[in-house]
Amino acid sequence: MKEHNLTVQWLLETHVHADHLSAAPFLKRQLGGRIAIGSRITEVQQLFSQVFNLKDLNTEGSAFDKLFADGEDFMLGTIRCSVVHTPGHTPACVSYCIGDAVFVGDTLFMPDYGSARCDFPGGDAATLYRSVQKLYQLPDQTRMFLCHDYKAPGRDEFVCETTVAAQKKLNIHLKQSTSEKDFVAMRTTRDKTLSMPKLLLPSVQVNVRAGQFPAAEDNGTVYLKLPLNLFR
Repeated sequence: MKEHNLTVQWLLETHVHADHLSAAPFLKRQLGGRIAIGSRITEVQQLFSQVFNLKDLNTEGSAFDKLFADGEDFMLGTIRCSVVHTPGHTPACVSYCIGDAVFVGDTLFMPDYGSARCDFPGGDAATLYRSVQKLYQLPDQTRMFLCHDYKAPGRDEFVCETTVAAQKKLNIHLKQSTSEKDFVAMRTTRDKTLSMPKLLLPSVQVNVRAGQFPAAEDNGTVYLKLPLNLFR
């Protein structure tokens, strides 16, 4: 960024990630910018404040610098960008339309790998289906950038970009012709076979706070909680 004399305006979170800790606070300290996420983060904060009994957690989204409403526009330099709420994987998931591209977070993966799981607290397969239909309304040539890639069988390289047209035609879980009923049945069955992400417990406790650790307790120590009888 410094080499090219660029100024960071936004650090855009697509959702509260459950498999890694957000680096947004580190990037903000190094480069500046505002940490933003969808306005439904408050629902996720309320949910996990109960799951982990996080009595110190502000559940009004104040840990983030900006909460985007569905359909809200914002500027990135001279580029007008728009926010599309795309829940399903989590209630707070959003996608960012920036120029000729859309950054979709955990909604769809590469066409040969399919779609995001919907079995996390607050997730819902039917909701994800409807969110993807919103993405499929974008122009076919729209470049689609993904959150994860797992290298589907037969593919040797990681890939992060596809197009709306390719997803509609080729996505193994959710083509344009796939019915909601069929997708929900497939997604629900598949989710029952998936193991819990190894970093879920620490990740969500940090990421609901915009990547910050909890405040130290009265002995000066910072704690993350490990519920023993909740996730099985």
